[in-house]
Amino acid sequence: MIIQKLKIKIIALGKIKEKFLKEGVNEFLKRLTPYASVTVLELSPIEIKDENLTEKILEEEGEKILSNIKPLDYVITMEIEGKQLSSENFADKITDLTNDGVQEIVFVIGSSCGIGKNVSKRANFKMSMSKMTFLHQFARLILVEQIYRAFKIIKGETYHK
Repeated sequence: MIIQKLKIKIIALGKIKEKFLKEGVNEFLKRLTPYASVTVLELSPIEIKDENLTEKILEEEGEKILSNIKPLDYVITMEIEGKQLSSENFADKITDLTNDGVQEIVFVIGSSCGIGKNVSKRANFKMSMSKMTFLHQFARLILVEQIYRAFKIIKGETYHK
């Protein structure tokens, strides 16, 4: 029986502008190729000109995000109020999902204002990277590095420590 590589999709609002961050993300995406099929989908955030419209705009961005998620996808949203995991626990989470037959994991990184309630409701798991606040562009680099680290842990390969 041939086991398909796990598919991972990262949906992120906004483009990475800084060269050093792009290079870092691309390096970890390249390193991940033996372990999983990883794609990054960048969506354009909607500019918020009136703070009173933030919730409405997050809902609109959410509709764009949700249109790129399939019904059977396992969705992990990056949220400040989400659960914090150690690298080992994150690796265990990925292992458990693959053992449960999940074929595609979708990570969602919102804009600088977060994600809409509609996306949060769709999440199967809400994850927080830290109690600290990061630029969402840094969040993407940290996420791909942690996904790579998780696969190294799962495979028992060096890198983790």
